[in-house]
Amino acid sequence: MKLFSKWVPGLVVTGGLAVMAWWIAEKVYSLQLPLGIPGKALEYPLWAALTGLLGNIVLKQWGKYEAIKPGLQTELFLKTGLVLLGAGINLSLLLRAASGALVQALILVPAVFFFCWWLGGKFHLEDKLRAVMSAAVSICGVSAAIAAAGAVLAKKEHVTYITALVIVTALPLMVLLPVVAGALHLPEPIAGAWFAGNIDTTAAVVGAGTIYGEQAQKVASIVKSAQNALIGVAAFLLALAFAIREGRAQAQKPSPRLIWERFPKFVLGFILASVLYTLGIIDGGKGTLIDALKNWAFTFAFVGMGLELSAKEFRAMGWRPVSVFLITTVFNLLLALGTAWVIFGTLLPIP
Repeated sequence: MKLFSKWVPGLVVTGGLAVMAWWIAEKVYSLQLPLGIPGKALEYPLWAALTGLLGNIVLKQWGKYEAIKPGLQTELFLKTGLVLLGAGINLSLLLRAASGALVQALILVPAVFFFCWWLGGKFHLEDKLRAVMSAAVSICGVSAAIAAAGAVLAKKEHVTYITALVIVTALPLMVLLPVVAGALHLPEPIAGAWFAGNIDTTAAVVGAGTIYGEQAQKVASIVKSAQNALIGVAAFLLALAFAIREGRAQAQKPSPRLIWERFPKFVLGFILASVLYTLGIIDGGKGTLIDALKNWAFTFAFVGMGLELSAKEFRAMGWRPVSVFLITTVFNLLLALGTAWVIFGTLLPIP
């Protein structure tokens, strides 16, 4: 009871800032921004993190930060949101109707992941930051970053940093790629697959597809869903890899117990939720109660990240992560275009 009472101030502040973040997001969602950009391209994680950061600054200025610190349960909300995310991914639908999307995802995800991992090593990035960034830029941005961070026990600053990079990069890509696709006279299925292969947020992917055409929007959504389905696989492999490395560093064999201790248990919940959704036992699709709870869990998590952000550690990351992220994005753009052209233009064309 005493422990819970210590949590109350932090939970109340987090909840209040989360409501404020949603209010801001809904106001922006209804706007049509310059150049025809839909307001939904500025997704709620951005506003939640910024709102949390504002609260961070104000509370520290007022000397009240230490009072709310025990109640910042960011990790709990992150893992809860990820499990609920699985309740909206239909694995059987992807296997049955999106063979081209799966082929593209299985080519792009490992290729981009390992390129980013290799490049991050050349720039001497910390391994945990490399893992979070590689997962984010190769799979699906924010959600993949969350899963990777849980798998490798990364710092919360890493997730916040990568989230900012993902959203800031996705917005111009959403506007520019349809223009480039039009200049290249790409058919809509190829264009949609290209958008999904390298834009890291789902809203921006759908936005780019919508700008280009109805069929481009559908293909983009399917391909993005295929990549989203690989979140659990990536988290498992990362947890396994880092458990083995830790065991070697401590002169220990990577025993099943060590792997189990390091394995993010929430991934099992994610997979189970996906299976239950696939079987029709639960429904976490858009507009459902589960979907709403997922969004609120992530909103609380990103508010918490903003509240917990250490400006000193954030500045210490410097320019190198930005360089790695942008270079990998260019690599992803070129590889995704070639892959989409071969798969959706030649091997598995969509009429």
